[in-house]
Parts: sequence; structure tokens; C-alpha cells
Amino acid sequence: MLRDKRILVIIPARGGSKGVPGKNMKVLGGKPLILHTIDLARSLFDDDDICVTTDDEQIINLVKLTGLKVPFIRPKHLATDTVGMYEVLLHAIDYYEQHGKFYNIVLLLQPTSPFRKKEHIKDAISLYSENIDMVVSVKESTSNPYYNLFEEDENGYLHISKGDGVYVRRQDSPKVWEYNGSIYVMNVESLKSKPLSKFEKKIKYPMENIYSIDIDLPMDWELAEHYITLLPE
Repeated sequence: MLRDKRILVIIPARGGSKGVPGKNMKVLGGKPLILHTIDLARSLFDDDDICVTTDDEQIINLVKLTGLKVPFIRPKHLATDTVGMYEVLLHAIDYYEQHGKFYNIVLLLQPTSPFRKKEHIKDAISLYSENIDMVVSVKESTSNPYYNLFEEDENGYLHISKGDGVYVRRQDSPKVWEYNGSIYVMNVESLKSKPLSKFEKKIKYPMENIYSIDIDLPMDWELAEHYITLLPE
């Protein structure tokens, strides 16, 4: 069972957002965006193991209204455009360890991916083992270095990135994957020893496109408003 594992659920929700201003508080499908992720996390994990890390007072007040505690206010130096997720995760892990709580897994759930389901999280966690760095959710990419991605040579001519043009149909090309931003199941010891970009032992968890919306730009929000009417209950 998930509640038997030592999993710290981290939900990052910085106040500033340039692509969709105030998106974590923006209403999608009848409730603020961040609550889609918080409600799902609470249906699977104990409140004491859920960490909303934010610098924003409005978000803090909203979370508190749900009955979920916000353990700390994220320091300003960890809430800028230039700070990566790695530093935010380490800060949260350190906070809990300083308070005597030690976890061996971090489950990162970004509020910008509101369409994940319980089954997705359970299935992703079931793929995890302590000898890997991370299980990460992905979707199949339509951009493929064997078929329709090109690089420019020293003469300015375009050449297929991989495979020397062997594949003439996309269907015959090797599948390639891209992170969809929804689920990251990470080894805490790996996080403490190296940044996410240095993770080598990564296992994919594929998700369908309809569940892979990652809201970053206004057009993503419009797509999410359309998709939410199509999702099964």
C-alpha cells in the first residue's frame, strides 16, 4: 500500500508565473488549478506526508482552507525564475529531516498537470525500486530524431539527427519519449548525490496524451479547459 511506503509528496507552487499569470489559483473545472493536485494527493497519502512548497500568501491561505497544513514558506531565493526544481526539492527534504522525518522516496506532483489519476500514481510507484534514480511519466513524442528532427551541418544544410535517413515512415521509426511533467518518483539518496539532469537510471511510465497536458502557456490553458470536458469521470 502507498501509505506503508516512506514517500514525501512535494507539490511546488511558486506564486510568480509569466506564461499564465496566477495560474495555480486560476479556476479550472470549478476549482483552483492547484486543488486538482492537492485533492488527488490527499486521496492517496496522509496529510503529514504532503508538502506544498510555496512563497505565495494567497496559495498558502487557499491550502489552509482545505485543512492541509503548509509546513513552511519557501524562501524568496528559492522562488525566482532562475532557481531549478532540484534546489526546491532539496530544501523540502532538508526541512523534514531537520524535524526528524526521513523519507526514501520523493513523489513530485506539479500542479500544472491537473489530469493525472490515482491509477497513474499507483502504477508509476509500482515501477520504482531502490536501485534506480527515478520513474518518470512520459508521452510518446511526435517529434522524432530518426524521422522529422534535423541538425544543421557546417555548410548550413539540414540532415536527419539520427539513423542516417533509414526510416521513410514515422511508424517504422524507433519510439521516442518526452517527459510530460506529471509524475516523478525519485530516489532521495540519488537526489542528495546529484542533480536530476545527472540521473542515469530512469524508467519511463507512459501516459496518454489526454492526461499529459502541462499548463505553461495560455494556449495550454485553453486546451485544458477543452480536455476537462472530455475526461471520463
